[in-house]
Amino acid sequence: MRTTRKLALLVCCWVLVALPLVAQWDEGGFGGDVPYVPTPQPVVDAMLKLANVAKNDIVYDLGCGDGRIVVTAAKTYGAHAAGFDLNPERIKEANENARQAGVEKLVKFVEKNLFDTDLRDASVVTLYLLPDVNMRLRPKLLRELKPGTRIVSHAFDMGDWKPDKKIEVNNRAIYFWVVTDKARADFAPGQPAAH
Repeated sequence: MRTTRKLALLVCCWVLVALPLVAQWDEGGFGGDVPYVPTPQPVVDAMLKLANVAKNDIVYDLGCGDGRIVVTAAKTYGAHAAGFDLNPERIKEANENARQAGVEKLVKFVEKNLFDTDLRDASVVTLYLLPDVNMRLRPKLLRELKPGTRIVSHAFDMGDWKPDKKIEVNNRAIYFWVVTDKARADFAPGQPAAH
């Protein structure tokens, strides 16, 4: 009887945790590949620091949610930044957050699928996606990004493309890569080099 109660309690807890994630996953029927789970601000700060973001950078956040990475890149470093998300509510929220931070002139938010986004102008790309999405995105990153472009991912790596650095902040992993011709040859063979 005690085991049955524990199992029932465990199932109830799982449902309470899973339902909000399921609701966020396809919030409003937008059919995205990734649930909306905001990156904590200390992790945002560490991601941008690890990428060595500077005023002359162009930061792209793929799956930008409420825009906190984009806004922080502009406010803290003076960088130009853009966020891309499928959910118009997130884009609206991100624009409001940029307005409140006074960085509207440095940022833009675009309602667009990250797989349809032209990445060539980015010098830094930030991600908080899922492992399978990172792997599907990897060839596009390597095909479109110029050598020297930095990529930072919260929580998830890119399979056999080992990161140049990995750190932990508040028990959360952050992965960092620099796009190179060697990485392009090793992990996106047959892709023309970006210039």
